[in-house]
Amino acid sequence: MGLTSETTVYVMAAVAAICVALLVWLWPRLAKQGVWQVLGRLGAIGVAQVTIIAAFACWLNSSYQFFGSWGELFGNVDTAPVGVTQASGNNDGAISGISVKGSSLIQPNGVEQLNRVSGLPTGPAAVNGRVESVKVIGRRTGVVDPAFVYLPPQYFQKAYHRQRFPVIVALSGYPGSIFNLAQYLRVSQTAGELQKSGQMQPTIMVMIRPTIAPPRDTECVDVPGGPQTETFLAKDLPEALKATYRVGHDATAWGVMGYSSGGTCALQLTMRNPNVYTTAGALSPDYKIKDDATTGNLFGSGLGRVNRINSHDLMWRLKHLPVPQVSVLVADSKHGEKGYPETLAFIKAVKAPMRVVSILPENGSHNFPTWVREMPATLKWMNQQLTFPQDVVPRHLPKPKPGHTTVRASGQEPSTAPTRRR
Repeated sequence: MGLTSETTVYVMAAVAAICVALLVWLWPRLAKQGVWQVLGRLGAIGVAQVTIIAAFACWLNSSYQFFGSWGELFGNVDTAPVGVTQASGNNDGAISGISVKGSSLIQPNGVEQLNRVSGLPTGPAAVNGRVESVKVIGRRTGVVDPAFVYLPPQYFQKAYHRQRFPVIVALSGYPGSIFNLAQYLRVSQTAGELQKSGQMQPTIMVMIRPTIAPPRDTECVDVPGGPQTETFLAKDLPEALKATYRVGHDATAWGVMGYSSGGTCALQLTMRNPNVYTTAGALSPDYKIKDDATTGNLFGSGLGRVNRINSHDLMWRLKHLPVPQVSVLVADSKHGEKGYPETLAFIKAVKAPMRVVSILPENGSHNFPTWVREMPATLKWMNQQLTFPQDVVPRHLPKPKPGHTTVRASGQEPSTAPTRRR
């Protein structure tokens, strides 16, 4: 009985109902005066409340997939590399999606969560594409993290069998999951629709969570003596994908996006690792990483602590360090989201050769309905920054002109604002 299964939810709800019924039935017997009766009343109330809260927590976790298993809930996270498992073959004769030849860094994973996602492509992969459930093994970090990988129809078509495809890595917020990315943000569904209508070039979408040491929120930081999240996402993940899928080998083919803390990670990864990711899409991000109750001490102690804190402050980086040649999109609502002033300040601080565009709707909230509205425009703009096709020799595009563009949240083409001179 898995933690996220409907059976678990129903069982916990039944237990809670039974406990409430017992409380009502036993209450007359516990109403008498005396120490044992008082303790009995307190115990009965406590048990009923605990079971009600547990049932609600199971339902909430089943809906949003904060924890995918009982082991995850209690901090027992799989970190050991596993052996190669042969992926199932294709019935339509298409090129295999998961290539196990020469690579043990991407493994097939269970499909329990994937089967609960609505709107995924069905039928022949060469016609509709495919979403695979995998786990990524970090060669350097030892991290094992679940992921969904969307492969466009062209990936399975013989005309494209020598092509390397651009990649957009989508990161969930905290304590979100890949289920949230697929079901509520609808990453693969939106990308598939845009590609089918010709508004987006064929692109591989990788949905993964940055929470590699649950329940701790590491904010994509390499914690001294702790989880190495940045190394996993900036080195292990690209290495594993390149060893398994036909993805671009040049940084111009790689972008990363996310919502909430996932958007914060996307900006951090791109500005700190421009040789890995050259494009970022950040929906409702923060621009400085701070310690809090969910993160613990992210930056260690000693003389290097201040430098580590500053290096994860993007405003500080723009002021004191060389500006990377990357393109980023930031999104925040004017009314309904508290990060809007910081987003404006970040936009103003960006200078050449970095480029920034924005989605700034009048109204919105820090939630999925707002981010879903912003997704089509974000994916279309990011996709335009990535090079395709990439074969044996990467194709280098001319450097983009510095400036600021505002992207309409409705998904229309960006409209260019006057270039800022420095």
